[in-house]
Amino acid sequence: MPSDTRNKNVGAPGAGPPQTGPRLWGGDLASETRESNDSPLAPGLYLVATPIGNLGDITLRALDVLRRADRIACEDTRQTQKLLNHFEIATPTISCHEHNERERAAELVVALQSGARIALVSDAGTPAISDPGGWLVRAAIDAGIPVIPIPGANAALNALIASGFAATEFHFLGFLPEKAGARRSLLEDLAHQPRAASATLIFYEAPHRILETLADLESVWGPNLRIVVARELTKIHEEFLRGTITELRATLASRDRIRGEIVLLVEAPAQSPASAETTANESLAMRVARMQSEENIDEKEALKRLAREMGQSKSELYRELQRQRARRR
Repeated sequence: MPSDTRNKNVGAPGAGPPQTGPRLWGGDLASETRESNDSPLAPGLYLVATPIGNLGDITLRALDVLRRADRIACEDTRQTQKLLNHFEIATPTISCHEHNERERAAELVVALQSGARIALVSDAGTPAISDPGGWLVRAAIDAGIPVIPIPGANAALNALIASGFAATEFHFLGFLPEKAGARRSLLEDLAHQPRAASATLIFYEAPHRILETLADLESVWGPNLRIVVARELTKIHEEFLRGTITELRATLASRDRIRGEIVLLVEAPAQSPASAETTANESLAMRVARMQSEENIDEKEALKRLAREMGQSKSELYRELQRQRARRR
């Protein structure tokens, strides 16, 4: 979901981060495992990544923490219970989702201040990456409680490394806005940003909105924009579609139904500051004005022709024209 930001653990001076599970440096691995299982889990908030599809992707350390925690705070207790039942883990669970996180955080911080060991999980993947958890993490840090990340599955990073796009510079932007106008405005802002080299933009998108989003991408960046659609990662029907925006729009539009969770990757081309300014200036408003001048037509006719050219509705282009004019005031 850019790369994860890691915080430092707050603990006793010189103590370093709490150790859980077998370590890969120094000593015997088997004895490390035995010591881990025999010793109590250090107090603190554990951010535990869980599988995004394939249950085999759970880590040994994650299982160790989930078994030995006092409680597991879950985005959806029913979803997490399936995982716990599969691995025969009996740790009590408590809900912590987008609708109750602020209130629940206060309760959990009190328990953590008393020395509790609480694991935080989302339905799938890494907590707080386009999932609940960020509020609780900040509250724990503010209270001086150790926050310990337990690495694991993440859809954005898995899609990135298999995309074929450069991973030197990438930007994770989460879910795009649901409303068409806000989504289009965000994509235009991203297209106008100067870049010394091409960069990979990573989004999450719902299957029922993917075709609308691809249409917006094509209208903003043009038909030759290179993208990757990664669908149902680690699951039975995992799929990577790679190509130009035009090719992938046609591929997905030909399907009866688009299913599954989607990671959308965009190869944003390099753009000098001067080129970025020129691109930004060539807005919809500028195109409409130019057409009115060169072709001697009114605004309504210009929008009608642009709508046909761009494959969008005239009403949507009109709303976008109003947004652009409002931003320039």
